[in-house]
Amino acid sequence: MNKHIVLAVSLALAGLSAPAFADGSGFIRVEGGRSDLDFQVDGFGDASDNDTTWGFRGGYWFNANFAVEGFYNQVYSATYNDGFDDYRIKLHGVGIGVAAKKNFGGDHKGFFIGGRAGFARGVATAEYDGSVEEAEASSAKPYIGVGAGYDFNEKFGLSLNYDRFKSSGDGLDVTAKTLTLGAELRF
Repeated sequence: MNKHIVLAVSLALAGLSAPAFADGSGFIRVEGGRSDLDFQVDGFGDASDNDTTWGFRGGYWFNANFAVEGFYNQVYSATYNDGFDDYRIKLHGVGIGVAAKKNFGGDHKGFFIGGRAGFARGVATAEYDGSVEEAEASSAKPYIGVGAGYDFNEKFGLSLNYDRFKSSGDGLDVTAKTLTLGAELRF
C-alpha cells in the first residue's frame, strides 16, 4: 500500500509542474541527519532512542515563497538481539504538505528562513527471523518544520531543518523530532 501512496504523491506533484505554472520551478531535496524518538507502547510504558534519519522531498515552488511538497522519510532503523533472536525495527513515512520561505537576497538567492507543514502517514516494520510484519498508522497525522539556509543561486540551496512528526497505531505512539541538513535542486 505504501508504494501506491508514494506513486500517487509523485504523480500529483508531476502534474503540478505542468507548463501552466511557467513562473515557478520544480524541486527535489535530499535530507540527512539525526532523529530523536519517543515511544509509548500500550501495556509496556515509554521509551526513547535516537538514530540517523534520511529522506527525499519533491514538489513545486509556485513562486519564490510558496511550494507544495511530497516526501518519504526513514526516521529510525535498529536491530536488537534478546540473546536468542534478532529483531529489526524500521519507522518510515510518506507525506504531503506546503512549504514557505523568505529569502533576504532576492528570489531564491542568499540567506533564508522557512517553514513547512502538512500530513504524514507513518509505518512501522518489524522483522523477526526473516518474517516481516508491517503496521500502518491508523490515520494521517500533522507534521511541522522550520529551517534556515542559503540559496547559492536560483537552482541550488542548502538548509538546516528541524521537523516534528507523530505516528500512532496498533498500540504504539511515536513522536519523532529530526534535525537534518538538506540540499535542494530546483529545475
